[in-house]
Amino acid sequence: MTTGWFKRRESNRDRYARIPIGIISPVAQDVVVGLIRISVVRVSIRMKHRMILRDGFISLFIGLLLGACMSPEASPEMGNPEPSVTPTATLAAELLVTPQSAEGARREAPIPAAPRPLVFPTTVPEPEVTWRPPPYPVPWAAQPQDHFFFGRPIPSGEVNWPNAQYRYGSTLFGAESMHTGVDMGAERGTQVLAAGSGEVIWAGYGLYRGLEDPTDPYGLAIAVRHDFGYEGQQLYTVYAHLGSISVWSGERVKTGDLLGTVGETGHATGPHLHFEIRLGENRYFSTRNPELWMVPPEGWGVLAGRIENSFGGDLREQLVQIRSLETDQRWDVWTYAEGTVHPDDYYNENFVISDLPAGPYEVRIDFVGRPFTAQFLLLPGRVNFLTFHGRTGFVIEPTPTPVDLTQPPSP
Repeated sequence: MTTGWFKRRESNRDRYARIPIGIISPVAQDVVVGLIRISVVRVSIRMKHRMILRDGFISLFIGLLLGACMSPEASPEMGNPEPSVTPTATLAAELLVTPQSAEGARREAPIPAAPRPLVFPTTVPEPEVTWRPPPYPVPWAAQPQDHFFFGRPIPSGEVNWPNAQYRYGSTLFGAESMHTGVDMGAERGTQVLAAGSGEVIWAGYGLYRGLEDPTDPYGLAIAVRHDFGYEGQQLYTVYAHLGSISVWSGERVKTGDLLGTVGETGHATGPHLHFEIRLGENRYFSTRNPELWMVPPEGWGVLAGRIENSFGGDLREQLVQIRSLETDQRWDVWTYAEGTVHPDDYYNENFVISDLPAGPYEVRIDFVGRPFTAQFLLLPGRVNFLTFHGRTGFVIEPTPTPVDLTQPPSP
């Protein structure tokens, strides 16, 4: 036998420990060496695991530290607004538009022309005005382009103005079908009057399809073909969801004659009159906005406009907020949704709100995160018109000298 020294590695102690092996047999030596090797491998594996965990914690700490030090950058697509002066207009309708930065222009560019809102905007309740002055006589036109040819189909003293939440061209943001008329929330049994002279061409169920049908969405309805037209095209009026009918097809009627009573037949959620103006043909697809055709109350007027983005595209279902500078009363109106509605042949509008008392107003639109406002003087007995062109803001037509229609023209 030979004698010698065997070296083994041991952590946290002497680097080498000497073990005499000359006094044991070769077989025992092999067993001892094997056990020592296994211990060395286990120690090595534990050391490697500790190193991996240490390196992982160090990397995580460095990443969190770097993330906290970096400043967030706003994405251009979010349109993060920059402080700017709101464009305004004087009562003479002369706008003072504040130029915007090139960065602001770049941020607006990718915004689609007509996004559909997914939630209802926060709106100000419309003033509870339950009184209207008597209307002007019909026909009425304070300026050549106006065509107030029709009286109110509901008598004065009753609710004879349009429902503010479901005007012509509205879908209630997709909750309802496209509205091709206006709804007047008069009580059940209220008289329904002919808005103009003409001949009754439909009285009963089935107006939408043109066939007798008790399930027709218009319910019990009347259609009148009038004795006059516009720009060479025939005019019709429709009265729907009636509770009763007092005329028959082929009967002649005059302005103010009794046609029937308010009801809730057809697709209706409560008593009201659905009123339509049709131009050219007596069809669902040939309607115009009744608020441009019904004569306004005396001393009150109509506001119409066209709301576009910076590239000339329609802003659909865009909220337009209106505030009286005299009383601080507020009104909300939305632009037309996309569908089977038609703007006026002259005005080419995409919103109308009638029955506004004459006086000074402020109009506001929130566009790409910025408020745009303008002030204007609303004149009575006529259509007042404004436009909005995206970043350019509002343009309000110059106010003409009012015409006194109560006095005969001077020779």
